[in-house]
Amino acid sequence: MHLVFPAVLSMLLFCAGVYGVLARRNAILVLMAVELMLNAVNLNLVAFDVWLRDRLHSGQALTLFTIAVAAAEIGIGLAIVLMVYRGRGTSDVDRLRDTAEPGPGDQDAADGPADAPGTPAHRTEAHRTEASA
Repeated sequence: MHLVFPAVLSMLLFCAGVYGVLARRNAILVLMAVELMLNAVNLNLVAFDVWLRDRLHSGQALTLFTIAVAAAEIGIGLAIVLMVYRGRGTSDVDRLRDTAEPGPGDQDAADGPADAPGTPAHRTEAHRTEASA
């Protein structure tokens, strides 16, 4: 088996994943792009394991470990995204710069998220009554 074909495919998958992480604004699509990069690494590990004819199959064992870590990462990542979406009403990565709740002295933070499109109405009105009090 030639090593060039899986290496080129892995490079293309990894580049597509990097583009997805850098260009996407939706947090779920960013997580999917990270999974694509991890799968590109897994393809490289298995290809080099077959090419080197390792008797311990360490590349395949490391691939299984990477799959387990990726499954845990996507589970925790989706849980965080869902909690942020419930609290803020958006999963847009650009709007999630500040994850802290606005304090009593933060006028800039109190005005910004309340007027953002996509914010639930009950959260906006409650936020305005807290800011005016």
